[in-house]
Amino acid sequence: MYDLAILWDWVAFAVRWLHVITAIAWIGSSFYFIALDLGLRKTPNLPVGAHGEEWQVHGGGFYHIRKFLVAPEQMPDHLTWFKWESYSTWLSGAALLMIVYWVGGELFLLDPTKADLTLFQGILISAASIGVGWVLYDQLCKSRLGDFPTAMMLVLFAIIVVMSWGLNQVFTGRAALLHLGAFTATIMTANVFFIIMPNQRIVVADLQAGRTPDPKYGKIAKLRSTHNNYLTLPVVFLMLSNHYPLAFGTQYAWIIACLVFLMGVTIRHFFNSMHARKGTTWWTWAVTAMLLVVIAWLSSVPGMDSYEDSEARALTQAEQRYAEADGFEDAFYAVTGNCSMCHAREPSWDGMYWPPKGVTLETEADVLRHAGQIYLQAGVSHAMPPPNAFEMDPEQRAAIVRWIRAAREG
Repeated sequence: MYDLAILWDWVAFAVRWLHVITAIAWIGSSFYFIALDLGLRKTPNLPVGAHGEEWQVHGGGFYHIRKFLVAPEQMPDHLTWFKWESYSTWLSGAALLMIVYWVGGELFLLDPTKADLTLFQGILISAASIGVGWVLYDQLCKSRLGDFPTAMMLVLFAIIVVMSWGLNQVFTGRAALLHLGAFTATIMTANVFFIIMPNQRIVVADLQAGRTPDPKYGKIAKLRSTHNNYLTLPVVFLMLSNHYPLAFGTQYAWIIACLVFLMGVTIRHFFNSMHARKGTTWWTWAVTAMLLVVIAWLSSVPGMDSYEDSEARALTQAEQRYAEADGFEDAFYAVTGNCSMCHAREPSWDGMYWPPKGVTLETEADVLRHAGQIYLQAGVSHAMPPPNAFEMDPEQRAAIVRWIRAAREG
């Protein structure tokens, strides 16, 4: 059983690695093509149907790139499609969400101080929250509001605000922000899968059949790609937020998440304007800096008061099993003696104002709640405590291992 726990942690690591790699590929290609599109130059002697061209140098060679606004006169012999970066990012992200927030839902997903949910109910809400964004967004784009991009994005932002608040009412802070990121990332990937790629296939089919492609398909695809471009930076922030308690460990986490979407707009506007040669809008950096100051202030106003009083809630079945296992008392003293200086509601380590990762290890309920993490971080590995903080006695690590194995084998 304990070997399975180690294997499962490595599976989670491998999926996270895959997710990061594919996300880099997707975001990189998205940023590149938006910058390329904005930087195209109209030059003499362009082929029929060409919108512009660009010369670039990289890797010891020169690249000559031309864009056809609708399509070239003839179908090229070779065509590279950009889709798997998006699909792989979403699929690996969905798998990682299931590993962390569904399998580990009692620890990372559910917050009994907010909503009295079973794990199954939490998983159902989790799954539904991911897809609802796409349905609402797609209907907005296809409505009359879709002809007014600024108004449509304001309505979408209002939906994001409501969703951010709603998720924070039922999930832990870190799960709420992560799910808001998944909500937005699903919109982005669905844009690729349901709109951009099908429209491009229609254009290709028309070329192959000798028909003149309808320019509306290219315009729709470009609009959805632009939306994706502005949503990218907030998604990256939300995916990283679970590593930083200041982002999620506050009652204002949902407001912080909403302000991050505004920061994403201001940052992308600066670079998109620069790439389009419309000037450098330095004012956007001032706005971004002010938003960041507000976020930092919001994160510190309530301190870490949103952490639940772990002694006040009932133990789960798994926690009860750990509590009754042989060796719990020795393991508890090993943990509190080596970890509670930092992992406390008010850490006593100099210069530390909140517990790392939002994990507190002061009470029996704290230790039981984080038993699996303690086993991996301080039992089978020496990741914690940091060697420059404490030198944990090998027998104390062994006590943690014996306790977890007794609980899982009992």
